[in-house]
Amino acid sequence: MLRILVKIALHGYFHRIHVHGKKNIPQGKPVILVANHQNALIDPLLLATHTRLRPYFLTRASVFKNPIAAKLLHFIRMLPVYRVRDGFSTIQQNQQTFEQTYEVLRKNGCVVIFAEGGHSLTRNLRPLSKGFTRMAFGLLEKYPGIQPLILPVGIDYSAHKRSGSWVNITFGTPIPVDMPPAQSGKLTKRVENDLRALVVNIPEKTYEETLHRILEHQVDVSSKAEVDYFLAHGQPKNPSAELSGLRNKVMKLFHLPLFGLWLLKKPGVKDEVFTATWKFLIGFCFAIPYYFFLLWLTMETPVGTWGLAFLLMAWIALWRNKNPEE
Repeated sequence: MLRILVKIALHGYFHRIHVHGKKNIPQGKPVILVANHQNALIDPLLLATHTRLRPYFLTRASVFKNPIAAKLLHFIRMLPVYRVRDGFSTIQQNQQTFEQTYEVLRKNGCVVIFAEGGHSLTRNLRPLSKGFTRMAFGLLEKYPGIQPLILPVGIDYSAHKRSGSWVNITFGTPIPVDMPPAQSGKLTKRVENDLRALVVNIPEKTYEETLHRILEHQVDVSSKAEVDYFLAHGQPKNPSAELSGLRNKVMKLFHLPLFGLWLLKKPGVKDEVFTATWKFLIGFCFAIPYYFFLLWLTMETPVGTWGLAFLLMAWIALWRNKNPEE
């Protein structure tokens, strides 16, 4: 039920969610899903709701410090990964997490790892850590008869921090782990190359300048094919329609209490990568109570006509919400 509600809410938050390569998702096999990471909690929510793999997620251990948050994270199948910055004494606790992943994979489950080791709004792929190869070879050592598959998946956004934007999720070809542990570096490189072929990669040396040109020419910055064509030819293949952001302003007007909650929270969001996460969570938690309040105004107060009009306009504005790329 939670998966269904979150999926509906994601389609309310984003104007469009495209999923490509679903036929590449293995069924009935142990899958280690390796994804890029650009949008905090939104990335795992998209993967959890747009596949039928019911995945577990490896995430940084620091977010488990709050006991209430820890219970919630465990409930939605997140497992802690400890890093050097968390203290050398905590690194040993990773073995317990890996043991949990082995049991998930043994039952033909799925584990998602954001192998870049952190999140960033930058539209390119950062070097991958070796955690997923350790997981794969550790599984083979413990259960020699099991053949895990590594599934690369790329996630690209038209605007990381804005509602009414669009997302492209692209599943690549599964990679069998059919080499000895001594060749783990070769496996890492292959996964990195396959993942790079799925996501938008703007050259790092001229990143800001190139991104400005891409947006100026109305290239769909969430489409690898469109961005690659522009970088190769200097002109867009299929330019996007120019958006003013007016629809988004109308949506905010008819969801003013929710927008007000975001304005109150915004100063406390220290990492801008969590912007969309907080916007989504505010909408997920308070949109339904807000709609019920408008429905109550409609049925139980003298301003019922206005309440009904406001409720219908809120739904229409949410459905039509669009925001420019950034």
